[in-house]
Amino acid sequence: MERLDWSRSRVLITGGTGSFGKKCMETLLRENHPEKLVVFSRDELKQHEMRQKFPDNGSSSVRYFIGDVRDKDRLYRAFQGIDLVIHAAALKQVPACEYNPFEAVQTNVIGAKNVIDAAIGCGVKRVIALSTDKAVSPINLYGATKLVAEKLFVQGNSYVGSGGTRLSCVRYGNVVGSRGSVIPLFKEQRKTGKITLTDNRMTRFWITLEQGIRFVLRCAEQMHGGEVFVPKIPSMRMTDLAEAVAPGCQIELTGIRPGEKLHEVLVAEDEARNSFEFDDMFVITPIFQWWTSEKWPGGKPLPDGYRYASDTNTDWFTPSQLHSIIDEGESE
Repeated sequence: MERLDWSRSRVLITGGTGSFGKKCMETLLRENHPEKLVVFSRDELKQHEMRQKFPDNGSSSVRYFIGDVRDKDRLYRAFQGIDLVIHAAALKQVPACEYNPFEAVQTNVIGAKNVIDAAIGCGVKRVIALSTDKAVSPINLYGATKLVAEKLFVQGNSYVGSGGTRLSCVRYGNVVGSRGSVIPLFKEQRKTGKITLTDNRMTRFWITLEQGIRFVLRCAEQMHGGEVFVPKIPSMRMTDLAEAVAPGCQIELTGIRPGEKLHEVLVAEDEARNSFEFDDMFVITPIFQWWTSEKWPGGKPLPDGYRYASDTNTDWFTPSQLHSIIDEGESE
């Protein structure tokens, strides 16, 4: 693909009023200076609050667009003239998705299809979608919907025809400071002197919001269409996180909840066969006739049976790093 020139690009963020969307908008305005930046979301109050800090009048490049990814017609209207779509809209709370499965499918699966259709129909050049480690060998509905969404965005490249739209995904782990993060829960519980953990063997991948945004923007620049990008990020034992957030507190084990794993995986064994390793990321490439491996020269093929998982990761947070990310989570 041709080089992405941010200063001449018109960018739209679905779910633009969420944790990722707000921080991404700030980063783009501060560092990339796109020609136009559209916040697309269904929450008028949050858009109003964002408008106080980032007004959409005068010479501002910012625009606010009320809409839902479930509404394809609205997406078609919003995507007119857009060069890059960052698809961050999703229902992501695991218990909520388990209890409201039809709603999760409508937003995470049908919404993904609508974004793809509208992007191709409107001639959007690039679409980069946010995924999750829970999409790998999913055992809960949230992960299953994100797995389907990943497949749609990868295979959606086959529907482009003679158009120039390209679609890729970014997949990473838990985000420090995002809504629903366990860190705010631990901070609230430590007031009582007791915090709850489901299992003391549990490990997770973690990434800061800032790191996630910079990775997404970098992948938007480098994508050819069809890749799933995975950053190399540290793992953390949940017992270590609990001790860092609430030192000295009693830990009560409550048992693993439905749809919860002991450990998370970012690159599964069967995906490793068509993946390449770079210094700071993995690139999972599609197995389709329209893909050629020459698009990612310099990548190292992964060995047979390779699995990038939170429990076998070689990179672990140190106690000082734990406190650093906790402080960052407080500042988000």
